[in-house]
Amino acid sequence: MSTTVTDIDQSDRTVLSWGAVIAGAVASAALTLFLMAFGIGLGFSIVSPWSDQGVSATTFHVAAGVYLVCVAMLASTVGGYLAGRLRTKWIGIHDDEIYFRDTAHGLVTWALATVLTVAVLGGATTHILAGASAGSIPAAGAAAGTSAINPTNNYVDALLRAEPNPQAGAAGAAASPPSANDRVATRAELGRLLTPALSKGGDVSAADRTYVAKIVAARTGLSQADAEARVGQVVAQAKQTADDTRKATATLMLWLAGSMLAGAVAAMLGATEGGLLRDSKWYEPGWRATIVRRHY
Repeated sequence: MSTTVTDIDQSDRTVLSWGAVIAGAVASAALTLFLMAFGIGLGFSIVSPWSDQGVSATTFHVAAGVYLVCVAMLASTVGGYLAGRLRTKWIGIHDDEIYFRDTAHGLVTWALATVLTVAVLGGATTHILAGASAGSIPAAGAAAGTSAINPTNNYVDALLRAEPNPQAGAAGAAASPPSANDRVATRAELGRLLTPALSKGGDVSAADRTYVAKIVAARTGLSQADAEARVGQVVAQAKQTADDTRKATATLMLWLAGSMLAGAVAAMLGATEGGLLRDSKWYEPGWRATIVRRHY
């Protein structure tokens, strides 16, 4: 006589509690947005536009990176905990399998919260960060919009800045003001010539430096030697600013990657703790001494 063995652990129904995952992801995304706004406000309160006041740029960047990690861990822990606590109870499942499922719920919650934050809350996050960037540059004025379109505008302004008492050029004649069309064309041409200096490892060729210096001398009344010196200073400043921006961006990306990894781990740990409380009689005194499933 043959005996049929039924595996009670197998089921055609999915074991993923999407309702709990979505609830945890939404809560995590909302908490992330709140903490980001709070952190930006807190950062403005300790940064001063005046020299020798407030924290240094290095301290501010490190503190911002650490805060980003803390935000990811806190928001992900809350989201993972809700996903584990609100899931359905699995009957007849081994403790190790329950532990794996809770961990998977936390990871899926973190992934959904990340996508939700970028897709749905991206506009609000961008608005907050844009406000922070604009506020960190005092007296930007109306030129901020123009500089955002063409990053070389500031350097072109530095090249074409005329002295209060312009010296005579090499030919001994004072510089004559060009027409409006000539000014626009000159600025556009200088911007194109300075663009290679903003790329990594890029520079302005010697021929272009000489040509730019001639334009600067004609527009400002400087001598050729002074114009070439100004061109060298502006190009060096552009390269230094571009390098600093690339380093700051790379550092931010590393902090962001670290915060995402920390958030994933925190979400999984939160989900396992929430699942443990879901399956336990936490309301009874001494309940932790009686549990069988331990996640450590």
